Amino acid sequence: MNVIKKTRIKFASIIILAVLAGIVSYPRVVKFISPIYESINKLKINLGLDLQGGIHLEYDADLSKIDSSKIEESMQAVQDVIERRVNAFGVAEPTIYTTKSGEQRRLIVELAGIKDINQAKNLIKETPLLEFKREIDPNDQKIKNVLDPINEQSKKQAEYVLAQALAENSNFEELAKEYSQDPGSKDAGGDLGFVKKGEFVEEFDAILFNDDVKNGQIYPDLIETLYGWHIIKKMESREEGGEKEVRAEHILFAKATIDMFADLKYEATGLTGKNLKNATVEFASQGLSEPQVALKFDNEGTKLFSELTKNNIGKSIAIYLDGEIISAPTVQVEITNGEAVITGNFSLDEAKDLVKRLNEGALPVPINLVSQESVDASLGEKSLITSLKAGYIGLGLVMLFMIAYYRFLGLIASIALLIYAALMVSIFKLSGLTPWQITLTLPGIAGFILSVGMAVDANILIFERTKEEIRKGRTITGALDEGFKRAWTSIRDGNFSSIITSFILIELGTGFVKGFAITLIVGVLLSMFTAIIISRTLLNFILGEWISNKLWLVGLKKEDTQKNN
Repeated sequence: MNVIKKTRIKFASIIILAVLAGIVSYPRVVKFISPIYESINKLKINLGLDLQGGIHLEYDADLSKIDSSKIEESMQAVQDVIERRVNAFGVAEPTIYTTKSGEQRRLIVELAGIKDINQAKNLIKETPLLEFKREIDPNDQKIKNVLDPINEQSKKQAEYVLAQALAENSNFEELAKEYSQDPGSKDAGGDLGFVKKGEFVEEFDAILFNDDVKNGQIYPDLIETLYGWHIIKKMESREEGGEKEVRAEHILFAKATIDMFADLKYEATGLTGKNLKNATVEFASQGLSEPQVALKFDNEGTKLFSELTKNNIGKSIAIYLDGEIISAPTVQVEITNGEAVITGNFSLDEAKDLVKRLNEGALPVPINLVSQESVDASLGEKSLITSLKAGYIGLGLVMLFMIAYYRFLGLIASIALLIYAALMVSIFKLSGLTPWQITLTLPGIAGFILSVGMAVDANILIFERTKEEIRKGRTITGALDEGFKRAWTSIRDGNFSSIITSFILIELGTGFVKGFAITLIVGVLLSMFTAIIISRTLLNFILGEWISNKLWLVGLKKEDTQKNN
C-alpha cells in the first residue's frame, strides 16, 4: 500500500470519527432520524455535585481499635456498607470514596440532587440491618388472609375459562396458550404428551385413567391439586409395553403459596446483627470440601439462637440483610454453643462475599461527621452556564488567534480543535455506558479548558518547527514531516509531565481535585491524539506543492525562504 493510499484511508477514518463524535456530542443534527436521535439523546453527561447541586459529607474514621493489617479491608467494608445504604435510598449516581492523608482516613459521600441534609446524615449513620427470622406455620391465619383472596380469584377465573372450553366451537389449544400458567405446556397448547399412571398427582391421574372419560372429552369440572386448578381434556389412549398410556391437554390456574411471599413466610425473632460476633469461611475437610460459612454469636445471641434452633428443627431460618434474604438454611439440630454453619453449594468467592456481607451487619469502623456542605442547584446551574460560556469564548479566541497568525495551518488546527472538543464531550457521555463513568465537575471543566490550551500549544510547536524548515528551503511536505518529528519530543515530555502530576492529584487529592485531574488526563491524551494524528492527517491530505507559491497561507513570505545548497 503506497503512501497516498494510506493517507486517504487515514483521512476517511478521521472524517468518520469526526462525524460520529459530532452526532454523539450534539444529537440534534440527526433529529430527523428518529430512532438514532432517541438512542443518542439518552446519553447524558454525569454532572458533579457542584454543578447539579446536592450534599457533600465528610467523615473521619476511628481506626484506633483496628489492626494495621486490616485497615484497608475495614475502610473498604465501610464504603461498601454506605454504598448499599445510599443505593437503597434511591440516589442517582452517588459518589462514595475514601481518602488517605498520613495515618488519617476519611470517607467522602457526595449525593447529587439531595436537598435534605439531615435525612442524608441519618441515612449514612444508620447501621445496616441484619436479621434472623423463623419460618411461619403455613396454616397461620395471617397467611390465609393474604393467600385466600388471591386463590379465590384464580379459581373464579378457572371456572370462567372452563365454561368457555365447554362451549361449542371452542379452541382448547388457544385457551391454553392464553390462560394456562403451566410454563412447560402453555406454548404447546396445554399438551402433556403420553404419560403412564403415577406420573402425575393422584387427583390428575384419577381423571386421565378414568374409562368413563372418553377420548376428546373435556372433563366438566375443575380438578384441584396442590398446584392449583386444572381444566383437563383427554385426547387419546394407547397400550405401550403392556401398559396403558394417555395423552391429555390441560389449562392450569396456579395456587398462590407462601413461597411466593417471602415477607409473609418468615417473622422476626429478635436475633439481629448486633448479636453476631463474626462470620468466617471454613472448609469441613481441610480444604477438600466445598466452602461453608461459619457464624459466631455473642452471649445474648447464643441464647436466642439456641431457642430458635430448638423450636424450629426441620424448618428454615432466613438471614436478612437490609430487608433482603441472603440465605435460608434448614435447621437440622438444636445448636447451643452459639456457632452455626451455613452450607449451600457455595463457590469460594460466593462464600467470601456472603461472609463480607454478614460482617457488614454493623459498621466495622466508627465514623464521625467532620464536614458537611449543601450546594444549591441554582448555584450549580449558574456555575455551569458561566463555565461553558467561558469555554466557548476561550475556544473561539484561540481559533481566531490560530487562523490570524498561522492562516491555513491555523485553520486546519482549528478544525482539529473542534473535533477534539466533540471527542471530549462524546467520551464524557459514553463513559456512562461503562463501569468507569466520568463525572463532570466545575474543576473538571477547568481541566478541559486547560487541555484545550495544551492542544493548541502542541500545534504551535509543530507549526513553528515547520516554518523553520521551510525557511531552510525544504518543501512544504518535507518541512511538515520534519516539523512533527522535531516537535514530538517536546510535546511528549510536556504532556507526560502533566499526566504524572494529575495521577499524583488523583492519589492524594479530594473529590473536586480528582475531578480536575481525571478530566485533565483525558484531555491531555486526547490533545496529543488530535495534534499528532488528526492535524497531521488533515495537513498531509490537503497540503501539497501547490502551496509553495502561496507561502503567505502559512504565515511566511517567499523571501523568508532560502535555497537548499
